[in-house]
Amino acid sequence: MGFRENLLKKMEIDRLADQVRQSLAPVEGQQRIDSAAMRALLEMSSYRHHREGDLDLYCQEDEDGTPLILVLDNGLNLYRTTIADVVLRKSPTLKEMISIRNAIKILNDKDVLISRKADTLQRIQKELIDALDLAYTRDDIEAIAQDGREALKNNYPDGIIEVVTLFCELLGYQKAPKAFQLPHQHVWGAAQTVDGGQARMTPTILFSLMRNHLKMIETPIATLDKAGMAHFQKVAKGDAKPDFEGAAVLDALVEKVLN
Repeated sequence: MGFRENLLKKMEIDRLADQVRQSLAPVEGQQRIDSAAMRALLEMSSYRHHREGDLDLYCQEDEDGTPLILVLDNGLNLYRTTIADVVLRKSPTLKEMISIRNAIKILNDKDVLISRKADTLQRIQKELIDALDLAYTRDDIEAIAQDGREALKNNYPDGIIEVVTLFCELLGYQKAPKAFQLPHQHVWGAAQTVDGGQARMTPTILFSLMRNHLKMIETPIATLDKAGMAHFQKVAKGDAKPDFEGAAVLDALVEKVLN
């Protein structure tokens, strides 16, 4: 796969991992992991699915040939042992539980447990991202920008949004905090929390879905900065000039990535 495809795959990995991570967060009532998102991550990995009784297991071998087995349930336990041993510990029969030796294994898995829950998720996420070639050249970045220019020219909002989202991924930008969100517009940028807990954006990228206009403000804007917020609103409405607009926004983003 090329750089763009690898970057999109990384973003998909991060999105799925965030879904699973949110489902692992403590909540009232019974916790239920987002098994569909976790399964999608595992299907991208070198782990292979194995159904054993009522257990969904994902298996691979460690570097030294030792079996690694992940149990897809609310615990997300990752074991370094055999399938038979995992089945004994996670889904024992009544006959197996009678044995004292087995009972000790069932009650205490520290001898074979590698990680669980968020730690297992982080391990899988890192393995998937580490397998991607995310090195890029100027040509790779220019090619993304050119796709954005074509999308602007052809009034193709989805294409513009994808291109800007790719640049935001490269630059560590994110969707704007609530105070900067506007109807019928996408707003991205580098958001920070500053004095008094107020949000500050610099730069701020705006894309109007209704007008197909792409703009960028370089000047830092904080939520308690009345003049700055007023200018932001005017730029969004088209009543004030941004620092960059149209294809010039993409040119500026190219330079930000490369510098």
